[in-house]
Amino acid sequence: MEDCIKHDLKILPKYFEQVVSGKKTFELRKNDRDFRVNDMFVLREWDGEKYTGRKFIQSISYVLKDCPEYGLAPGYCIFCW
Repeated sequence: MEDCIKHDLKILPKYFEQVVSGKKTFELRKNDRDFRVNDMFVLREWDGEKYTGRKFIQSISYVLKDCPEYGLAPGYCIFCW
């Protein structure tokens, strides 16, 4: 198994609330970090000016990329946990 990477990501409060409530279990992101299954990520709540101190840590269980025929723009991915 390859070494996993830890991704540190900003997330706005309205989306962060959906994540911590369990309603949102995916992220749509530009794939400029080469997200992979088993990578760890930290979503840090960002209010537009500063971090609030709240965070969500999890590992990636699935990555969808290179799928423009279903509306996913080139260079973007959706990852789930």
